[in-house]
Parts: sequence; C-alpha cells; structure tokens
Amino acid sequence: MVTRRSSSGSTRQERSGSGRDAPDDRPAPSRAELDRRRGAGDSRGVTDRSDTGSPLGWAECDPDDPTIVELRSYLAANNGIRGLEIFRPDEIEHIVRAFRRDGFAVVADVLSPDQVDVLRAGCDDVVEAVLAIDPARSGNRGSHRYSFGAVSSTGSQLHRPEWQMLVDLPDLTPILSAIFANPGYLLRRASGDFCLPGAFRYQPLHSDMGDWRPTGTTPHSSFHDPRGRLTTRDLPCPYVCVNFLTVDATPINGPTRQIPGTQHSREPIPSLDQEPEWMRLSTVCPAPAGAVQIRDVRAWHGGTPNLSDEVRSIPNLEFYAPWYRDPIGPGISYADHRRLSEHGQRLTRFHVVDSSEELVPRVQLRATPRPLRATSA
Repeated sequence: MVTRRSSSGSTRQERSGSGRDAPDDRPAPSRAELDRRRGAGDSRGVTDRSDTGSPLGWAECDPDDPTIVELRSYLAANNGIRGLEIFRPDEIEHIVRAFRRDGFAVVADVLSPDQVDVLRAGCDDVVEAVLAIDPARSGNRGSHRYSFGAVSSTGSQLHRPEWQMLVDLPDLTPILSAIFANPGYLLRRASGDFCLPGAFRYQPLHSDMGDWRPTGTTPHSSFHDPRGRLTTRDLPCPYVCVNFLTVDATPINGPTRQIPGTQHSREPIPSLDQEPEWMRLSTVCPAPAGAVQIRDVRAWHGGTPNLSDEVRSIPNLEFYAPWYRDPIGPGISYADHRRLSEHGQRLTRFHVVDSSEELVPRVQLRATPRPLRATSA
C-alpha cells in the first residue's frame, strides 16, 4: 500500500504493486525469452501513433506477444516500492529526512495541472523531432530509450521555455534550499529521459556520478582524493536530480527503478544477471503526474519496461551543491535568461550566452562534445 498525505494532513491508502515483500508466484519472463521473441521491424498490433500517423514504438516486438502479455501482467501485479510515501510540498523536514535516508523523495503537486500540460506538450515536441531522425527506434540509451539532453546539440533543453518554467518553482525552491542547507546551489543541466512503448528490456542499474580514474576514462562529474581515503560515496550529496512526472507513473509504463539507501554504498552495483528480483520491482510507482522525484544521483537506479500504450517522458533539472562544481556548457540565450526570476538567473548564470551570441540548438540522436565553461562561486 502507498501512503499519501492529503492536503488536510490525513492519510489515505492507495493500491500499489506488492513489491519485494509479496511478489506474484509466477516468475517474470526471462530476458533470454524476450530477446528470442523479438522481431526486428515488426510493429504488428501497434496502436500508439504520432501526429503523423507513424508508430511511436514497438519496433522490436509485438505488444500482443504472449511473453510481453505475461510480463505486463506480472509487472501490473507486483511492480512498485511497497509503502512508498508521497509527500506534500510543505512537508520539507520530512522530505529532507527521507532524501538523506533513502537517496530520493517523492513530492506531489509541485506542478499545477496547467504546468503539467505545458511541460508534456514541450516533451512531445522534442519526442516527435527525435523520432523523425530515428525511424528504427534505436534510441541513445538503449532501444526505445532516449536522453533529452543528448538529443540537443547543447547537451541540454534549457533553451526551451518548458524547461525554463521549472527552474524556480515556488514549491520546489524551498525544498532544494533545505536539502543543500543553502540557497546558493547551481543548475547543472536541464535534461531528462523518455522511453517509448515497446521498451521491453531493463536498463542496468547505475549511478550518475563516479570517481576519478587514472586511465583516461574519468566520467564527467568526478571526485578525486589523492590520499585514496574518500570517494564520492563519503561526501554530502554533491548534486541532485529532480525528475518531473508528466504522466502518472504506473507499474507498466517504465517507472524509475530506485534502490533505497544506496547513495553511500561502496558495494559493486549488480549487473542485470546478478540483480535480485526485489530490486527489479523496486520502482517509484504509483505516483501522480505533477509530482517530482528528487534523487541523490549517486543512488542506484535504472529504467524499466514500458509496456503501456503511451510515451513515458520524465524531464529533469540537475543542481550542484553550493560547494561542488564541474564545467557547464552554454544552454540559454541572453534574452531568455533575462526573463527568469532573480533566483533563476543566479542558478543559470553559467549557462547564458553573451548578448552578442546566438544560441542555435540542433536536434540530434546522440551526444557530441560540447564547449564547457569552468565555474566558480
């Protein structure tokens, strides 16, 4: 059961998947079986279509395939974190406590219904443009999966008004200031992801932040202690990702898989073959459109199958702690920057291009190197 606090302060119970505590007796279809049944280019039974009439997803399998039907039924019965608590925006102390304990917190009603509509429409515009250059639905995060940041030549969607709308929300800004214990945090990127119907594979569990490596393969956003004593896992949260739900998160439309309490773990992240079933079912659902999932990016998470008939878009904003910095690329025009609130302008001050420059983002399928700027307080 999911406990959701009402505006009156009382609680009501909502049905959720049984999660790890009471999984269905039927085993989930194996990945090998799903792969065996896939039919490249086979879109029989597709009912989801874009405005142009072309299929949005299901490029690799039939939504009515018996194995897909079985997996859909299994997820509908079992998927979801049992006891998931969804907070009100004014429950800041509870939100911060849950965030620091679990590595994430879910907050309802951060976006109004009108803002959800605006944001969803903006996401749909980007989705349509990307799918026009990816007819095979190959994705850039695996088949049928896409990063909103990687599909822009700027590495960000901050040039779009729908993402600009999110920078300084009245119900979100106090929460972030409390999580960082300081209002001087900084926007890292405006991105997110979307997955199409027919994304039937799991994305491996991963962390969005790693440590410096001497091999020349150091990831962006890295930390190095030359004494060898500390890792990113030992620090306070260096940066936060805020995911905005544009549709209800359900057990079958690709909810985010989130493993509570792993933000400080030094254990190796299990591969798909090693991952226990309870982790596969540890998803942030059900959760309503208009809610946000605030994540410590170090916590283990991953994508799950979207076996519904809708695109699941989750745009995001990422914020650096006041004490942490990495290079940032230009992503917003001078004119758009001036239209943000005073706080929004401070958050995005390293993203704005000069008034004499023109920002011309291009749609692409995969990320390309972009110019970065060193930042300072």
